[in-house]
Amino acid sequence: MSFAAEYRNCGFVNFFQRFDLTIFKVKGFFVVISSLNLSEADMDSHEAKRLPPPPPVVPPNLVPEREPIKKTTLLPMARRGIGSEGVRTPLLTNHFRVNFNNANGHFYHYSVTITYEDGSPMEAIGVFRKILEKVQETYRTDLGSKYFAYDGHKNLFTIGALPSNKMDFLVVLENTPSSRNNTGNASPNDADRKRSRLPHRSKKFMVEISYAARIPMQAIASAIRGKETDNIQDATRVLDVILRQNAARQGCLLVRQSFFHNDARNYINIGGGVFGARGFHTSFRTTQRGLSLNIDTSTTMVVQPGPVIDFLLANQNVNDPKYLDWNNARRALKNLRVKVVPSNRECKITGLSEERCKYQMFTMNSKNEKGDVQITVYNYFTEIRGLKLRYSGDFPCINVGKANRPNYIPIEHCELVSLQRYTKSLSSFQKASLVENSRQSPPERMASLTNSMKKSNYNADLVLQESGVSIGSSFIQVEGRVLPAPRLRIGNGEEFQPRNGRWNFNKKKLVEPVTVTRWVVVNFSAGCDTDRIISDLIRCGQMKGMNVEPPYKVVFQEDPNYRGAPANIRVEKMFEQIQSELRKEGKPKFILCILAEKKNSLVYGPWKKKNLIEHGIVTQCIAPPKNVKDQYITNVLLKINAKLGGLNSLLAMERSQAMMPLVTQVPTFIVGMDVSHGSPNQADIPSIAAVVGSREWPLISKYRACVRTQSRKTEMIDNLFKLVPNEKGKQVDEGIFWELLFDFYISSGKKRPEHIIIFRDGVSDSQFNQVLNIELDQIMQACKFVEENWEPKFTVIIAQKNHHTKFFQDRGTENVLPGTIVDSRICHPHNNDFYLCAHAGLIGTTRPTHYHVLYDEIRFSTDDLQELVHSLSYVYQRSTTAISVVAPICYAHLAAAQMGTVMKFEDMSLSERSSIHDGITRSGEPPVPPMPMLNSDVASSMFFC
Repeated sequence: MSFAAEYRNCGFVNFFQRFDLTIFKVKGFFVVISSLNLSEADMDSHEAKRLPPPPPVVPPNLVPEREPIKKTTLLPMARRGIGSEGVRTPLLTNHFRVNFNNANGHFYHYSVTITYEDGSPMEAIGVFRKILEKVQETYRTDLGSKYFAYDGHKNLFTIGALPSNKMDFLVVLENTPSSRNNTGNASPNDADRKRSRLPHRSKKFMVEISYAARIPMQAIASAIRGKETDNIQDATRVLDVILRQNAARQGCLLVRQSFFHNDARNYINIGGGVFGARGFHTSFRTTQRGLSLNIDTSTTMVVQPGPVIDFLLANQNVNDPKYLDWNNARRALKNLRVKVVPSNRECKITGLSEERCKYQMFTMNSKNEKGDVQITVYNYFTEIRGLKLRYSGDFPCINVGKANRPNYIPIEHCELVSLQRYTKSLSSFQKASLVENSRQSPPERMASLTNSMKKSNYNADLVLQESGVSIGSSFIQVEGRVLPAPRLRIGNGEEFQPRNGRWNFNKKKLVEPVTVTRWVVVNFSAGCDTDRIISDLIRCGQMKGMNVEPPYKVVFQEDPNYRGAPANIRVEKMFEQIQSELRKEGKPKFILCILAEKKNSLVYGPWKKKNLIEHGIVTQCIAPPKNVKDQYITNVLLKINAKLGGLNSLLAMERSQAMMPLVTQVPTFIVGMDVSHGSPNQADIPSIAAVVGSREWPLISKYRACVRTQSRKTEMIDNLFKLVPNEKGKQVDEGIFWELLFDFYISSGKKRPEHIIIFRDGVSDSQFNQVLNIELDQIMQACKFVEENWEPKFTVIIAQKNHHTKFFQDRGTENVLPGTIVDSRICHPHNNDFYLCAHAGLIGTTRPTHYHVLYDEIRFSTDDLQELVHSLSYVYQRSTTAISVVAPICYAHLAAAQMGTVMKFEDMSLSERSSIHDGITRSGEPPVPPMPMLNSDVASSMFFC
């Protein structure tokens, strides 16, 4: 049927007739033929004009190109329902209800620009809040009598519009202090410094406020009803700014969404001149039951306030100033702020004087005819200023000037101002002290949060009042469920159910014990009773069903002549001993290494590298206490058994296909992924991506790890799928996922997984889409590369520990019970998430893990998925307790940390680089040192356990 005949009344008919076009409808498609392009033979009949031309001749050997598959952007899945399993229990949470009564209003967003009077830019943002407060005070009428919320940088918010879209103000501040930046990121430019030379003179600033955007407050009203709209993030951001401004007016230190009062009662001395300052974190959260304010305690590190000399003594751990290392002092003090007494002027330390105060000369302007004179700092302060100096004469001066114009102050006249953040890495002692002293029991935390709410008095805030927002004063009540612990299987076919998230191996045997044979003991610790440790290992091993044979030789003791040598030399000399003594026997299968230091041993990294990479030997490092008990020995045996391929315990469901059929009856591959980053001050340390995968299905208790380096601070794992040409030029996959997938296939009786469950740690809510569309996409590509028609089903779950939601028993002072799960009321209004406290919190307040189910092709029921996550908290082979997050994620974290210690001591030659995995580098960045490849003898072991 021709197009013209079917649509003869259409205006297009004349158009087609004019150009001699014939239109046909063939199988629903319209075909247009121009008669001018037909040959004479084709025009022999009228019918020929109405037929389309014949298709072109296709060569028989031509392979059509595959059209590129259009990728669909994946989004986090919606909640399918809430769980019902477990014993219901009433709980309280540290969320406070938000009420709202201004649904028709708008937040108006304005951009703020502050300059000096001459128009030069001002970078010392520490004084910005004072300038805006002066604008509010001086120009209230011009602002339409409106209150505003200011974030201290470039953003200002009002309820309703200001009288004009662009407004300019001149502000005069008297006695403007030197810059003090709460975030610790800015430093004054030259113009700032010139103006700060006259601290007692008033300063003028130009403030420009210009309209940027409008945010409907209806978004808050929707959130109150449990619905999330497109503008809710912008609206809650405004509310967060209001609370930050409230804290800033109280003189608090602001660190992101946390604030810290200058109160000595909130300080925790952790040593080294560093205090832990306890404060509070606040954030607005959209939940199923509306908008809530989440408040929790928070801690940041600050420099010990007070006399500079006291800080230096604590920082260097010395009792007398004469023992201070002034080179270290110069580095420790640089850029810190001091208050100069008795003037109370605040300055930034730029350095120390080269000479002692008694001998440090400077040029003093003189009003007499003799002109400028040279005088020592000591004589100036004692003779000209008439101030007594008790001890400063013999120490360098504090320099608060510039390199070419120093300004020296005696050290005893300088006091470090309070609430200065300490951003350097903490020592292991400081970390342990911080953890020990910052714990709060549930009643203590609840009392602290209640007092914070009263002290903050948010409902009296004028901006919050004008917005129509009020905050309740009571903890929100939620309903939790306590899931039963999964049944575990141990030796001799025995099964049992743990109580309170814990169990032990007293009078019990390991489910799959190994025989420890061909092993040796090396000792880097001079004062350790190695004979007793060996006998205890053999004795306790027999009690657990684990045959520990006597080790080769006696103990390999470190040569005392090398104890002061670099760590890699000490390790090298120890291996020379081992190789010399064991020439006939060959290399050992296992080495027990005794270290002197419990944590941060310098020998640990080189030792692991030597064993795992160069020689392929499983090793266990210990730093035993003086009084070694059987419980300690048992814990060591658990690690050794897992590293050598055994199993300590497993879930009963792993040997019973009737339980959890989607995992036990269908080949299922469980993956844990994590990325470890260096400390903020370690700019040269690459990020380390670690992925572990289960093996020997139907087991879900055994794992293999693959670890690679990537660009620093890169959170997304970018080499899960990596095509490279082999020797024959054929593309092969050398990505992380293929390595683990192949191991699963070989260890599981050559079964390909039909279900793949991925647990991902360490990502924020804003990165969920990247996990789905970058990482999951790479994994899917890796599967397609194996076989085009192979389509396993995926489930992706995020685990978050870095959040501030806590749960408390409604009637009781103890932590919530292990297995407590919450998936209603305070969870996301749309996404599929839940909180789980799988472990028993014995000290402090239990922190639940927040799980987000982003993707679920396997289609678990809500109860089955929550039961699986809970069960995976019981398969951690290193301990006899349920852990706070699923074991695959813990293993990935351990693997990244252990290989990270190896990278610290990596010093490879160019020839060695040919045998290692390439590191991944983002464009424009220096090359990332690649991760050395594990020796094949240990690559499939749980070396990280």
